[in-house]
Amino acid sequence: MNVLVIGGGIGGLSLALSLHQAGIEVRVYEAAANLAPLGVGINLQPTAVRELTELELGDALARTGVATQQLSYFNKFGQLISSEPRGLLAGYRWPQYSIHRGQLQMLLLGAVRQRIGHENFRSGFRLSAFEQRSDRVCARLSDSATGTELQDEADVLIGADGIDSAVRRLLYPSEGEPRFAQQILWRAAVDAEPFLGGHTMIIAGHFHQRVIVYPVSREATNGKLLTNWICQMTVPQARPPREDWNRRVSKETVLAAFGAWRFPWLDMQTLIEQSPEIYEFPLVDRDPVSAWSFGRVTLIGDAAHPMQPIGGQAGSQAIIDARALTSALLATGDPVAALRHYDEQRRPVMNDIILRNRNFGPEAAMQLVEERAPNGFTRIEDVILSQELGAIVNSFSVAAGLDVETVNGRPSFVRPMRKTTMVV
Repeated sequence: MNVLVIGGGIGGLSLALSLHQAGIEVRVYEAAANLAPLGVGINLQPTAVRELTELELGDALARTGVATQQLSYFNKFGQLISSEPRGLLAGYRWPQYSIHRGQLQMLLLGAVRQRIGHENFRSGFRLSAFEQRSDRVCARLSDSATGTELQDEADVLIGADGIDSAVRRLLYPSEGEPRFAQQILWRAAVDAEPFLGGHTMIIAGHFHQRVIVYPVSREATNGKLLTNWICQMTVPQARPPREDWNRRVSKETVLAAFGAWRFPWLDMQTLIEQSPEIYEFPLVDRDPVSAWSFGRVTLIGDAAHPMQPIGGQAGSQAIIDARALTSALLATGDPVAALRHYDEQRRPVMNDIILRNRNFGPEAAMQLVEERAPNGFTRIEDVILSQELGAIVNSFSVAAGLDVETVNGRPSFVRPMRKTTMVV
């Protein structure tokens, strides 16, 4: 069996590594001509760290990311709503890592090129069409620089090309643009003084205005850590045009909304003012669909289930998709049956999470506190009971397959069939 992967992001690269580990031939095509370590922070849940560790990348992750030990929720005044241990301290057998998205992609890309060969990862080629035959799928791609057309065929084609997936667009030509949630995210990464011990992720505020801050690199400069921050708020205007996604925004714009957010342990004004570049993104997702798999073609990651970045799990779920799909391909010699099984197992769960994230997912307690105590509180127990807090978080974790029992107890998706080399 051999597989074509369209897209060289976190999901596509993880799939290439997983297929190679399983002894399945794979070729990857990425639309961007030159991959660079772009982006800001991402959280890898223990369920995803388990899979990357089984791909022999655990040591590289430990050297690159920050092992998150605590997740704390606060109201807009910096008053603690709840705090919970993460990763190993929560009883998982694997850590949770906060890491720079670009560094993670470069780590995965280096491993892919080393293991499947540079000739099997081709950048600068964009999918324009595919055709399914009785026993093969043929892809037509174009060189983004010259327009030269290339054809390649395999037993299976996987769309791992993100929220604006070309593969998904060919499967759902009438779907249209992503759904805008009437919120804007301003994001940056900046060297900053460690806060709350240097291993804590904080989320403060409520549904219409909140901040998320966490360190993403162990490499300190003058005692400072590279720190990812997000300011998110509801806006009245329409979604910005696609060409304005990921555009730079002035510090004054962000300071006008969040400059007064100062807590004893974190000063947002200082973070914003010291950030070299700030980028603006619309909060978008897509509606769940009734199928990912069509014959010998299927979707993974944001191409399959683009979701709002709630609960720090979109990238993690893409990695699980990759491993679950590899497992399905190993289980049967019939690619069509394998893709159908993968679809039946993963799609209902992810469709549920798309909708849960629209309702604030595990962070719904912050909105309840805002509604019940908009002027702050003396004791959080007078506002929301610990049982209510626990029920919100646990319900989401179990639904998403992120709970300790599921992550620690499930069997491995893939048992290696070939020896790989540790990336150093």
